[in-house]
Amino acid sequence: MRNTLVLFKRELAGYFSTPVAYVFICIFLLLCGILTFYLGNFYDAGQATLGSAFFEFHPILYIVLIPAISMRLWAEERKQGTIELLMTLPVTLPQLVLSKFLAAWAFSGIALALTFPLWITVNYLGDPDNGVILASYLASWLMAGGYLAMGACISAVTKNQVIAFVLAVITCMLFLIPGLPQVSEALAGVLPSEVLVEAVRSFSFMTHFGAIARGVIDLRDLVFFASVIGVFLFMNAIVIELKKAD
Repeated sequence: MRNTLVLFKRELAGYFSTPVAYVFICIFLLLCGILTFYLGNFYDAGQATLGSAFFEFHPILYIVLIPAISMRLWAEERKQGTIELLMTLPVTLPQLVLSKFLAAWAFSGIALALTFPLWITVNYLGDPDNGVILASYLASWLMAGGYLAMGACISAVTKNQVIAFVLAVITCMLFLIPGLPQVSEALAGVLPSEVLVEAVRSFSFMTHFGAIARGVIDLRDLVFFASVIGVFLFMNAIVIELKKAD
């Protein structure tokens, strides 16, 4: 854990050593504001909640923004040839994979935490259920972690960051759209039983994100996100091991 912590601090500091991190945070906060106040009709709704006006847009918003973080995790290392240097350090491959992921996840958490003025605003205007808002923040962060794990794995496959970005967006969409109501209705007309429809929906981030965002923290939803992160980080380590000689 000591090596992982050292690498984590190094990776996280690397985000803020360039203007890219600040540009990303500004874009994220700007889009959150536009979606909340314009598309979400925050004031017109007249409700002291962040659910429909703010958190509802996160699954779609993350499809574009999270791959923008993950695309550089390994693709840049492979393109510049620094991955060989990393492998010579007195650390294991799992420590490298975990530290890079945790740094990116912490960075996304910082960007999410900077939306706290919305929380202050909704408490000033009304009397919201802060427990539900906290659960929604947790759900959003867990979903970001799932997207990041996928993006990190894909970033390890290619040296091109643009390709890594596009493939990560497609993969994230595949894990999102089964939970959309329109898709569920279409599946109900194709699949022979409701059990199969629910089985497909259970693989959607939307399903588990929505459950936690309603304030119900179910162990099954937590296990889902933990499993997605764990599986894709394991695949990430395998890909790095296979590609390190390229």
